[in-house]
Amino acid sequence: MKLQERKHRLALTLLFSGVVFCFFIITISVVGLVTIFLIQRGIIGLNSGVLKSERLILLMMLASVLLGAVLTTIISSFPLKPVNTIINAMNRLASGDYKTRLHFGKFFGKHPTAIEICHSFNNMAEELEKTEILRSDFINNFSHEFKTPIVSIAGFAKLLKHGNLTDEQRAEYIDIIEEESLRLSAMATNVLNLTKVENQTILTEVTRYNLSEQIRNCVLLLENKWSRKNITPELDFGEFFINANEEMLKQVWINLIDNAIKYGDEGTSVCINITETENHIFVSVCDTGIEIPAELKDQIFRKFYQVDESRSTEGNGVGLAVVKKIVELHDGEVTVSSGNRKTVFTVSLPKRI
Repeated sequence: MKLQERKHRLALTLLFSGVVFCFFIITISVVGLVTIFLIQRGIIGLNSGVLKSERLILLMMLASVLLGAVLTTIISSFPLKPVNTIINAMNRLASGDYKTRLHFGKFFGKHPTAIEICHSFNNMAEELEKTEILRSDFINNFSHEFKTPIVSIAGFAKLLKHGNLTDEQRAEYIDIIEEESLRLSAMATNVLNLTKVENQTILTEVTRYNLSEQIRNCVLLLENKWSRKNITPELDFGEFFINANEEMLKQVWINLIDNAIKYGDEGTSVCINITETENHIFVSVCDTGIEIPAELKDQIFRKFYQVDESRSTEGNGVGLAVVKKIVELHDGEVTVSSGNRKTVFTVSLPKRI
């Protein structure tokens, strides 16, 4: 593929070089024909001595420069038109017009390199447009979701302040305040984690630790959530060790297990399995419930995207984006398969980094 791209770009270079060469040939030809015409008419004589010959050469050089400049000014707009088209499209995109798409004319647009340029630019514009839409939706939804628990906390705090409550009411209101506070903390943590891992390009603090024990602890941390939905965790693995950033991978397992609980049906189970090959460890998290449509499998790892908007109050659409970035920092891969009401997320990680 790279060899083919190089050939296309070489062909494009030769095309522009050919245009410049044509300017040169045209200039020389026109000046030469004019000189021959003047000589044949006797306007310029060849037997007028060395001085006049030098003047003739100087005159031809000056005429060539002037004619070349005029021809270049007039004709260069044609080969430079695609460049101007790209610059104009980039300026529109930079100004926030994410619906901008790049298209060349019929002649240049058929060249393989021009097709590649259009494809790359339009893909970039499409991704920016999708990200902008998701970002706007996220800001609106996140602002609402962030405000709701704050209002709830303030309301129940006022009720507690006024007193005249039974012990049962007081305990209930305190539980609600605690739950809403944890919800706020989780939303803020996810956004901060995403910002942190997005700005990180080098994996640090790599240690060897017990991966199995870490996943079991993550399941225990989410006990309130899976017990509330009567979901049973099924852990099918022995003891596995890995070299990785322990704190980062903890975020991966919490997000994947939390999603499995969130989208799993009540009374079902969340199955977590670990397998290994010589060089890799595979962790899979499976739930029974809402399926992910095939056309959305690539979208779910985008920032702020949520498959089921009706459950947006249970998250903010950044968890899987965090998962993907952390796994990629570990030179791993995360994939998803969904069908027959079962969804399986599989994380592949190298044993040694």
